[in-house]
Amino acid sequence: MGNDVLANSTDRAHYRYKVQRCLDSIEQMLAEGRFRTQPQRIGLELELNLIDGGMRPSMSNGEVLDQLDDPVFTAELGQHNLELNVPPRALEGDALLEWDTQLRAYLAKADVAAGEAGASLAMIGILPTLTEEHFESKWFTSNARYALLNDEIIAARGELTHLAMEGPPLPGRRPEMLRSQADSILPEAACTSAQLHLQVGPDEFAPYWNASQCLAGVQLAIGANSPFLLGKALWHETRIPLFLQSTDTRSRELKNQGVRPRVWFGEKWITSIFDLFEENVRYFPGLLTETDPEDPMDVLEAGGAPRLTELRMHNGTVWRWNRPVYDVVDGMAHLRVENRVLPAGPTVADVVANAAFFYGAQCALARAERPVWSAMAFKAAEENLERGARDGMDAQLYWPDVGWTRPDDLVLRVLLPLAYEGLISAGVSAQAADRYLGIIEQRCIARRTGSSWQRDCVDRLERAGADRESALRDMLTRYTDHMHAGDPVHTWR
Repeated sequence: MGNDVLANSTDRAHYRYKVQRCLDSIEQMLAEGRFRTQPQRIGLELELNLIDGGMRPSMSNGEVLDQLDDPVFTAELGQHNLELNVPPRALEGDALLEWDTQLRAYLAKADVAAGEAGASLAMIGILPTLTEEHFESKWFTSNARYALLNDEIIAARGELTHLAMEGPPLPGRRPEMLRSQADSILPEAACTSAQLHLQVGPDEFAPYWNASQCLAGVQLAIGANSPFLLGKALWHETRIPLFLQSTDTRSRELKNQGVRPRVWFGEKWITSIFDLFEENVRYFPGLLTETDPEDPMDVLEAGGAPRLTELRMHNGTVWRWNRPVYDVVDGMAHLRVENRVLPAGPTVADVVANAAFFYGAQCALARAERPVWSAMAFKAAEENLERGARDGMDAQLYWPDVGWTRPDDLVLRVLLPLAYEGLISAGVSAQAADRYLGIIEQRCIARRTGSSWQRDCVDRLERAGADRESALRDMLTRYTDHMHAGDPVHTWR
């Protein structure tokens, strides 16, 4: 056993050396401008749930993936999850309209494949019919890396996964409180998101990332779609505390010492993407310590683009809400901002509208002569994220030159005009900008998100005599009917 420990220590030391070697390489690449900068490209990862005829999780992703036989669909952590990786495209012209059409085609194909396995799709932030039994380790997707990641997180924490949260009450009710625990990180599989990618040049990265941090709380407030977990009405976007708690490597004592969580907003505005990679290496120990024989400095000297395998692996186990991404495509390195705050759904139209709002507002803020973050404390942006996730449209958010305001008012008066300006300046067609920002406008006027619709529906069903379990099941039935019909959530009744 002693030899095993020594071997593991040696492997970890070598991994740490390789991560530092990668960090030195990316610093040199930034200094020498070795990155693709144009065109500005967008990408989307969309996580999905599989449900059976009783609206319960269907643990059938292996069978569905076999039916699909398409590399754009992959497995996720839990057996009731799928992930759709939409091929990237340039952010210009009618790209958003084309994205809409492409997404609908992919989801129709996936729903047919799911039907062959006796299941169907639910595009929602958290599946409301999940129970504690679905967090048992046997429901992990069959993938050695997921098992290793689980073992490393549980070992680092040294205790069970504890879930503790309380959210705003349903109308006329008392707040509901969740207290639960699991022997694995599988509660994280309850979080299904829409992750937006934007490729930017190295000199643009810092303003685009800072802008994304400013927008995160607003995105959550007007895009929330995850109000129920284990039968409880909790935050409007319960994914936010759930992701933090289910993957936390810290014991209570380490939390008391102020050790940073791996699901992290960050702690300051940045001046370079290097700041984020360097923080990730400095603050967080490796979880998956595999190494690549490639020496990245040798690749640089030969004029190539190194894979930076260890740094990318490490970066993938620090779950920032806006994550820096290094990637190599066709022999050229590029950088991306990955925006991870949004839930999946409710409809394709809503997903694309959320993307249009984010890309447009992000672009306008990043290119502004006076950056909004120069007048906004970083802590205020972090508090906005928590307030927007907890209270949705009822949140009070802070914005420079506006003060404390409701998110719908902030969007309608300030951010929608900026988002339109940003999309047009990025070359997006007026038709696409009008269509999708119009959905955001109507959502804010109606003050209806996926989350508020779910809460209102369950409230009505319970007042009509249903218990919570049947109300959640019936609500999800109506939700998926609306989802397949495709009309955006502000029109739902």
